[in-house]
Amino acid sequence: MLARFSRALADPIRCRILLVLRQAAAYPADLADALGISRTCLSNHPSCLRDCGVVVAVPDGRRTRYELADERFGHALGRVRNVTAARVAGTRW
Repeated sequence: MLARFSRALADPIRCRILLVLRQAAAYPADLADALGISRTCLSNHPSCLRDCGVVVAVPDGRRTRYELADERFGHALGRVRNVTAARVAGTRW
């Protein structure tokens, strides 16, 4: 499971998607707008996150909404982000 979670975090766009989904579920077009990227650039990332088990696709009529598979992923992302930011801030280049 840890390897799958690491794969989800291995791409900057996927990390940004997860941070957006941490706030609320979203449709692909909304994710692309929130990230300032094209829908084409976004296209494969939600399915990768789904395959990693951190995101679920929720059918909503003719559309699909994405959300975190478990709210604990959101808490884990927050902790990883805080630890990383603290380490970077404390590092002397």
